[in-house]
Amino acid sequence: MREITYAQAGAEAIAEEMRRDETTFHLATDAPQSLVAEFGVQRVRATPIAEGALTGMAIGAAGSGLRPIVNWQIVTFCFVAMDQIVNQASKIHYMFGGQAKFPILFRALVGGGGNRAAQHSQSPYSMFMNLAGLKIILPSTPRDLKGLLKTSIRDDNPVISFESGRLLSFKGEVPDTDETIPIGKADIKREGCDITIVALAWMVHEALLAAAELEQDGISVEVVDPRTLVPMDAETIRASVRKTGRVLIADEATPTAGAAAEISALITEDFQTFSALKAPVKRICALNVPIPYSPTLENHVFPDRTDIIAGVRELMGKPLRESSDE
Repeated sequence: MREITYAQAGAEAIAEEMRRDETTFHLATDAPQSLVAEFGVQRVRATPIAEGALTGMAIGAAGSGLRPIVNWQIVTFCFVAMDQIVNQASKIHYMFGGQAKFPILFRALVGGGGNRAAQHSQSPYSMFMNLAGLKIILPSTPRDLKGLLKTSIRDDNPVISFESGRLLSFKGEVPDTDETIPIGKADIKREGCDITIVALAWMVHEALLAAAELEQDGISVEVVDPRTLVPMDAETIRASVRKTGRVLIADEATPTAGAAAEISALITEDFQTFSALKAPVKRICALNVPIPYSPTLENHVFPDRTDIIAGVRELMGKPLRESSDE
């Protein structure tokens, strides 16, 4: 095992898969120089700032037997390629009657924390969850990122990897082996018995910190990381909620028609899981507003461990502790 950053884990996954399969190539408006040095400009293409074009190129290349990796950089930039994503990438395998494979990995940074204002601080993954035909991953650790990226590159379908910009410098252990992580399998990051927190991306780490603080007050928190948004591991989530009887969903995105709403529906539409609930499902999400540029206002809009702790106490029926100086 080695300790590397989230960003390094992503870079390693790409390089290793390009060594493994010479049909894999990379498209981005900036060509990573480490990849150019190893694989050359034929396989690592610096493209014009025209995401619609490079996304369309990738779809055509995938249908021709290649395995393109497209790095949109910040998720905002892919919005100019929505016709290619919505009408082509997500539907083309079906429209070809399953006779052609379209293996494409799309990568994009999401979330706040960088004071990049309203356009570049979004987490719009639920928009893409609504498209049948796409697989979507949302890794929260370097190990998960590397393992899921490797699986995604080898998959014969279009996959979008949404990656938290807050986590780029986050360090974690990654095995030296060629580990792949299956798409569609959640991970229990911490076991507990009183309440389940289903947390996404950066909020996984805020949930773990909240759980450690709540443990001091005798509240046992289980933290579940879906890791994959499509397909969603409903059974792991439901099994945890059936065990604890309470659930809080923590997501950096806004709540309306979001991933947190989908997780809530997966819990409440299952009779056995719904019957086990001792309290309503609670969501802790960003405020439903454009993300402000001001650091103080941005921090106010996004949820964190303090909001998670307050939400857990509400569900547990325990009041907030009074501060020691009151």
